[in-house]
Amino acid sequence: MDLKEFVKYELSGWKKSESVGLFGVIFLILANAFIVNDSIIAVISAICGILYTTIAGKGKISCYFFGLCGTFCYSWLSFENALWGNLLLYACYYFPMQVWGLFEWSRHLKKNTKEIYKTSLLGRERWKLGLLAVVFVAVSVVLLKFLNDSNPLFDAITTVLSIFGMYLTVKRCIEQWVVWMVVNGLSALMWLNLVLHGAKTWSTFIMWCVYFVLAFYFYFCWRKEMKNYP
Repeated sequence: MDLKEFVKYELSGWKKSESVGLFGVIFLILANAFIVNDSIIAVISAICGILYTTIAGKGKISCYFFGLCGTFCYSWLSFENALWGNLLLYACYYFPMQVWGLFEWSRHLKKNTKEIYKTSLLGRERWKLGLLAVVFVAVSVVLLKFLNDSNPLFDAITTVLSIFGMYLTVKRCIEQWVVWMVVNGLSALMWLNLVLHGAKTWSTFIMWCVYFVLAFYFYFCWRKEMKNYP
């Protein structure tokens, strides 16, 4: 598939409401950044992150190009705000996982739309991942307190669940959206606390709020699509 054909498939299959909503959110982030003099890195991170999440929700492989750029920017923001759990997560886990996801998704594309086939976990797999998440959160809270993390509980929960969420994303599982609902909601609260204490990262807060809404939206979109699978 040549570049022209690739772009054609990536731009197809969008609802008018999805396109309008996406550009509306990007405009909101840019307008907010101008008004509050937000960090340039935060703005780039937010735009790339929202593009990644939206395009991933559409099941299109180009999401990973924006994901890699957003990962780098968010890692820098985490470093500046002493969110060591998030820094390790994005720099040491998200980056290689997105490279893997790029190749993994390319092996599971529908021939007619070039979008991914969606999957679901078995019941026992859900229980196993849930128990592992609880154990890892407890260990992470202790570790992050030792490292003087600015918000160890929220950072631990969002970091651990994000690890599982990214794995489920690469594996194309619908359960990822349930995980992202929790991660995105808590992350929005965490960054709201930071901006209220002087951090110039309003764009990052808006980004997490949009992520939260998108997680609900794409969960129901995927569930509807999967009901029509043979």
